[in-house]
Amino acid sequence: MESGSMPGARPPISDEPAESRSVGWAPADPGPLGLAGFALTTFVLSMFNAGLVSKAGEPVVLGLALAYGGIAQFAAGMWEFRTGNTFGAVAFTSYAAFWVSFWALVTFFAADIPPEHVGAAIGLYLISWGIFTAYMFCASLRTTGAIAVVLLLLTITYFLLGIGESGGHGGMVEVGGWAGILTAAAAWYASFAAVINSTFGRTVLPVMPLGGR
Repeated sequence: MESGSMPGARPPISDEPAESRSVGWAPADPGPLGLAGFALTTFVLSMFNAGLVSKAGEPVVLGLALAYGGIAQFAAGMWEFRTGNTFGAVAFTSYAAFWVSFWALVTFFAADIPPEHVGAAIGLYLISWGIFTAYMFCASLRTTGAIAVVLLLLTITYFLLGIGESGGHGGMVEVGGWAGILTAAAAWYASFAAVINSTFGRTVLPVMPLGGR
């Protein structure tokens, strides 16, 4: 999720043979794609959790969870491995797995959970992701302020939703939905900043480096 050195616009095409050009080739920053997939999917689901949209429309999240939050974010995670960014690779691949598992849970498995155990089961699922996100937040303190804010808000979101689901507290789930909306906004900002800074070849929107690699 970290956006490296924010390179400028793509250099002009060279007359050198393709074999020579490929020696110094480096992939584009996959971070903005991963952040965008995470942000949009989180925003749509959080609108339902916050009670701003009727729950009847919630299945619309499933396609996003599989395609954008899942597959696209997974691709970003794999490319982060290629760039040598361990933090970004773990973060994007893990949250892609979250969204695919969410899609699979709702589509195939949720109906098999006895009604009296649904809250506890979903709560455990969300709180477990909150624990993972909490330690990723600690690691993010060596990346950028923009990424650290995303993970701090996401940690809060997971715990609010998890505790709310476990205890059947609808009000807490709604608060978690609002926290999710803020998380999505922060992730969109980080994605937008990385894209526009790269496109313009200079810092247009700050991401506040925190002393990372």
